Parts: sequence; structure tokens; C-alpha cells
Amino acid sequence: MNDQIHVAIAVLYRQNQFLMQLRDNIPGILYPGHWGLFGGHIESGEVPEVAVIRELQEEINYTPPAILNFSCYYDEKVVRHVYHAPLTVELDHLVLNEGWDMALLTPQQVLQGECYSAKAGGYKPLGAPHQKILLDFIKLEPYS
Repeated sequence: MNDQIHVAIAVLYRQNQFLMQLRDNIPGILYPGHWGLFGGHIESGEVPEVAVIRELQEEINYTPPAILNFSCYYDEKVVRHVYHAPLTVELDHLVLNEGWDMALLTPQQVLQGECYSAKAGGYKPLGAPHQKILLDFIKLEPYS
């Protein structure tokens, strides 16, 4: 029996920066109080490409003009189906419906593994799998 959770997440990029969500600081969720990529659980019978678009609409009221497959990351608990797309609107056009905060992170901030959040009142770490995904993405530069 496969107990892994399947999620679809998106690397959204704009002007060499990457949109990230500061996850709520709630016990019981994966990576509470950490920066992560937007996206979420794939529903029963749903394909990952549809799930990621649905999740982006639910979480930040954004539908990308196109979404492309990047890769798939596996660990003992989660299978992450990763997509990428340009962020074609300014941050103030997005509506944060899930999470504590959101920000555009530079490649340097991704490498450092933390980013400041005024809403959280300090620097918060990137979730390890999300940092790895972004570092892999930056190396390949498919968004340039």
C-alpha cells in the first residue's frame, strides 16, 4: 500500500525572483512557519497539472498563462509534482488566501535558506525540499 501524499506545486518566477508562501505556523502541518512553494494535495482522480492550477487559484487567486512540467521529487512521505510558470502580475494583484505571508525571493535568498517576513516579525527558513527544488530550478535556468 502506498501511503505517500501526492502534491502538485509551482515554481512561479518574475524578474529572476521566485514567489514563495510562508506556511502557517500551525502544529501538525508539514514545515510550519517555513517558506515553501504554492500548491497542495492532488484530489482523488485529479491529474497533477489540473491540481496545481486549482491550488494556485485557491491560494493566491492566480491562473498562469501556461504551466510546464519541471520534475518530480520523492521522499518517504510526499511525492511532489513540480511545475513552473511565469508570474505575470504584480504581488499586490495576488490575494493570499492560504498561508501567513508571501514574497518574491532572490536566488541569493534561496541559497541562504531564509527570508524576512514583516508579518512573522523575523527571518523564517525555507523548507528543505522547497529549497532543493528551487536550487535545481535555478541551475537549469529554464525561466531565462
